[in-house]
Formats: sequence, structure tokens, C-alpha cells
Amino acid sequence: MSSKIDQQLFSAHEHALEHQVCPKCQTEQREGELQLRHGKHGPFLGCSLYPECDYIKPLHQNDGHIIKELGVPCPQCSNELVLRQGRYGMFIGCSHYPECHHIESLEQNEPQQNDQVTCPECRNGHLVERKTRFGKLFYACDNYPKCKFAVNQPPVMGECAICRYPLLVEKTLASGTKYQCADRKCNHIQSE
Repeated sequence: MSSKIDQQLFSAHEHALEHQVCPKCQTEQREGELQLRHGKHGPFLGCSLYPECDYIKPLHQNDGHIIKELGVPCPQCSNELVLRQGRYGMFIGCSHYPECHHIESLEQNEPQQNDQVTCPECRNGHLVERKTRFGKLFYACDNYPKCKFAVNQPPVMGECAICRYPLLVEKTLASGTKYQCADRKCNHIQSE
């Protein structure tokens, strides 16, 4: 029993995008049209005159676009806070981005801050518990984006016996809990 699948079912979205003029070519008086293309970050619209024209338009908006105004003042600059959709999910941010970089998590509880663990890179911030977009815990400097230091295991105050790096991380092994140097170049594992 052979049945033919109607290929138009899969290309209905492509037909809706046909004959859209490329905005970059239109201003330069060329005749490029937008075509549906597929890349490592998903589908996008690209100019048919590529590589002469490099115009692209993503179909998925993960750029921090505004979903809703919240009517609450930003604690840093007093402009309004807004709900945004970014590449790691939804978050609250200042409406005057990029002038103001204030962001907040949607979670009600504040990230746990361990005042005893100072960031070994900038020495001004402290390491706080954060979550990835998949819910995995990591520990990063609260001076982000100025300082981008982060570790995946729980940080522990201490000094590496080999390289004297000022931070250790807790490593759980089959033989028990050990402490490892947080410097990726060293990674020396030491028992208590």
C-alpha cells in the first residue's frame, strides 16, 4: 500500500514567506527576496542574493524583547521595569536597557549569598547561587557582567595546596567529599 504525502503540508509556512522583498536590498535598489533558511540556532529568513547581501532576520525572538510593562520603578534608575523574553527564558529587566543593566529573576526568593566566599577573580563581589535555564545550579560572582567568574560545584573558602589559588570547590566522589582547586589550570584534588 503506497500513499503519497502532500509536501505542501510541510511548506505552508514557506509559501507564506514567498515574495517578501529584502529590506537591505530594497534600500540599495537590488532585487533580493527573503527565503526561509535553517541554521544551528533554528530557522531564519535570509536574502536570496547571499553572499552579496548578508541580511538575516531570526524567526524566533530570543533577544530580550518586552512582553509586558510592570508599572514598578527600577531600583537603579527609577524607570519602569518590564517583563522580557530572552534566550534563557523570561526575566524582569529595566525598560531603559542598554543604559541600565538591572535584571531580576522571576523566582520569588533571592539567590542565596554566601558572604564568606569572596570572588577570587575580582575580589570585590561574592559568589551567589544561580540556576541555568535548565534548572542546574552554579555559583557566580554577583558583580556580573563586570566579573564573569563562575563555578559549577559549591565554593568553599580555602587555598590550594599546590598553586595557592584562593578558592576550592566541593567535589563529591565515591570515596567521599573532597575539595578541588577552583582554578581550571590546576584542578588539584585534596582531602580536607
